Amino acid sequence: MKDENFLKANNARSLWHPMTAPSDSLKNPPAIITGASGVKIRDIDGHEVVDAVGGLWNVNLGYSCQPVKDAIAAQLDALPYYSIFRGTSNDKVIELAEELRDFFAPDGLTRAFYTSGGSDSVETALRLSRQYHKIKGEPGRIKYLSLKRGYHGTHFGGASVNGNANFRTAYEPLLPGCHHIPAPFPYRNPFNEADPAKLAQLCLQALEDEIAFQGAGTIAAFIMEPILGAGGVIPPHESFMPGVEKICRKNGILLIADEVITAFGRTGAWTGSRLWGVKPDFTCTAKAITNAYFPFGAVMISEAVAEVFEKDETGKAAIGHGYTYSGHPVGAAAALATLAETKRLKVNENAAARGAQLFDGLKALKDKYSVIGDVRGGHGLMLAIEMVGDRATKSAPDKAVPGKVQKVAYEAGAMVRVSGPNIILSPPLVITDADAAVILAALDKGFAAV
Repeated sequence: MKDENFLKANNARSLWHPMTAPSDSLKNPPAIITGASGVKIRDIDGHEVVDAVGGLWNVNLGYSCQPVKDAIAAQLDALPYYSIFRGTSNDKVIELAEELRDFFAPDGLTRAFYTSGGSDSVETALRLSRQYHKIKGEPGRIKYLSLKRGYHGTHFGGASVNGNANFRTAYEPLLPGCHHIPAPFPYRNPFNEADPAKLAQLCLQALEDEIAFQGAGTIAAFIMEPILGAGGVIPPHESFMPGVEKICRKNGILLIADEVITAFGRTGAWTGSRLWGVKPDFTCTAKAITNAYFPFGAVMISEAVAEVFEKDETGKAAIGHGYTYSGHPVGAAAALATLAETKRLKVNENAAARGAQLFDGLKALKDKYSVIGDVRGGHGLMLAIEMVGDRATKSAPDKAVPGKVQKVAYEAGAMVRVSGPNIILSPPLVITDADAAVILAALDKGFAAV
C-alpha cells in the first residue's frame, strides 16, 4: 500500500465517487477505510468504528466471515471464470439455483436468472416482464408502475421507475411509459393522512385509478420494495403490499418485488415479501447474497411465469438478455457459502431483536432532540431518522446539520449514512446488543452537537 501521505494527498483527485458531486469530494475528502473486522471498520488513521451502514446494506454477516472467504479462494483455484451463455454452465451455478429454489419456495419462486448486482437484477425483471406478455400475445403491455420515493438502481430502466428526482433529473429523458403513485408514507403524503391503514387504502385507490387511466392492457408490471430503503426507510402498512398483489392479479399485471435490500433476513423475516405474505412474480436480489464479498445477483422467477417461458414453442421466449458475469462461478461459490451461514446463524432473528433495540433507542432520542422530526423502523435492521428545522411545519433542517451529526457520530464510534435529511441505519445482521448501544450513544453525541 502507498504511504498515508500519498493516499491523503491524492484522495478524490483521480476518481469520481458515486452519489456525490466531484467538487464535494475534493472539498471534503472522504474517509479512507483501510481495514475491517467483525462489524467494525478502520480508517487510515487507525480510528475504528461500528459500521452502522453495513457496507451499503450488504455486509449482513460482517467482515470476518471465513467460510465465504474460503469458498472464494477455493473456487479461484478450481474455476476462476467461465460464461453460462448458451451451451455452457458450471457446477456452482447449478448447485446455487437449487439452494435458492428451496430458500424462496415459500415466496412461490422456483427459477433463478443470474446478474452482476442490484441494478442488473431490476433491469432483468423489467425486461422479462415485457417479454412475458409478448409470449402470451399481449405485446401492448409495455408500461411500468411504481411508487414515488422508491429506489430501483441506476440503469436507465431502474432510474425510470425510481420515484426520487435526485436519481432522475440529470439523466432525463428516461424510459417512456413509467408512472408513479404516492408512497404509503404517513409522515409525508399528499393526502395529509397520518393513519397508516387509511393511507394504505388511499394509495391502493390511487393505484387502481392509475391503472384505469392508463388502461390495464398497457401495463406490464408494478415494481416496489417491500420496505422502501434509500427513499428513507418507509415501511408500508401491512395491508398495502397484499393489496397491490390483489390489484395486479385482477388486472393481469406482474408484480416485481425489489428485494435487493430486504432479502436474506434484514427485515426480521427471510424476505420482505414473506413479511407481508405476498408471492411476487419476480424478486430482485443482490447485495447480501454474497455478503458483499463478490458482485453478484439473482432474479427469482415464479413457477407461473416460468411455465409461460418454458412451454413456448414460437421462439418468442428466447432470452436475448444477460451479462458477461451472469453466473460467475466465484460469485456462485460465495453465494452458496453466504446462504449456508445466513441460515445457520438465523440472522433474521438477531435482526429482529437488534432492530427493536435500536428502534426503541431512536424513539428516546426523538423525545430528547427537537431536530428529530420522525423515526422509522420496527422491521429488523432497517431504520431511519428524519431531521427537520421545525417539527410543526416539517421544514428541512439547515443543510449543515445532517453532515455534522454524521461527523460527530463517527468520531464517537459509529459510521452512519446521511441521505438528504435522513440518517439511515442498516448495520450487519450479526451486531450484538453492545454494538447497538455504541451506535445509539454515538448518535446521541451527534445530535447533542447540533
